[in-house]
This record gives sequence, C-alpha cells and structure tokens, in this order.
Amino acid sequence: MVAGATKEGICLLEFTDRENLSAEYEELAKLFNTTIKPGYSLHFWALKKQLKEYFRGKREKFTVRLVTPGTDFQKTVWKELTNIPFGETVSYQEQAAALSNTSAARAVAQANASNRIAIVIPCHRVIGTDRALVGYGGGLARKKWLLDHERKYSGKAVELDLF
Repeated sequence: MVAGATKEGICLLEFTDRENLSAEYEELAKLFNTTIKPGYSLHFWALKKQLKEYFRGKREKFTVRLVTPGTDFQKTVWKELTNIPFGETVSYQEQAAALSNTSAARAVAQANASNRIAIVIPCHRVIGTDRALVGYGGGLARKKWLLDHERKYSGKAVELDLF
C-alpha cells in the first residue's frame, strides 16, 4: 500500500496496484497546491500501527487523523462509511437511506469510488443490493478478503468458496 499525508493527517491510503493511482496523486497535488514527494510523517507511524492492529484482528475502528478534501456530499458519504460496523456490510441503497436520500444510491456509489483512504474509510463494506460484491477499486478478490477478515475477527460466519 501507499500512503500520503499532510501536516494535518492522512490524505491517501491506496493499494499500489490500483488503477489510476497516478491520477489520484495529480488530484491531491492540485487540491493541496503542492507536489507529491517521498517523505515521512508522524501520521504514517500511527497509520502503520493501526493497520497492523487491524490485520491482526485487534482493531475495528481507526483513530488516525484524516484529511479528506471533497465535496460536502462526498464528505458526508465517507463519514457514513465509518459508521458501518466492523464485520458487517450494507448496500449502496442502504447507505443512501442512512443519509436520508434513498434516491441517491448511484451518487453514493460514485462518492465511495472517490474515497482515497482505503480500509480506514471502509468502502469495502458496501455491496450490491443483491448482496453481490461490486465496485471496489482494490479489486473484488481483495474486497472479499477484507470482508472475510472482518467476519472472522468479529465472530461472524466467513463465506467459503469451494470451487
């Protein structure tokens, strides 16, 4: 994974093989009126510690400081993502309903796709209305792995594929 930070907090956490990652770098550079360059931030230390805890099954919620530039709607959608409990899923329709806008499922899906902070802002917990795995920038196999990982550590049944 690759992470980005400002003085205020984490602004990027993505899988290195994510399609259009360079476009995300360009967008962040424009949003912050800066250039993206290698470096270190104290926020990386907190992020790395919390990610290790998450992958060991010891953390369900993240407390690392985040910087999430976007529209008001995107920020509302991303905030709602953090309310989805560890080990659980909701559909885009259910997420839209939680925002009191049941007709906004497509807009919610687009906002989720614009999330630049994978895992910490858990867009992987959103699935199709038919409960199918859909729409994850990190790939559906990775989405399934993350959901299975969370189910395992939350005590919920893990879905197994035999073939």
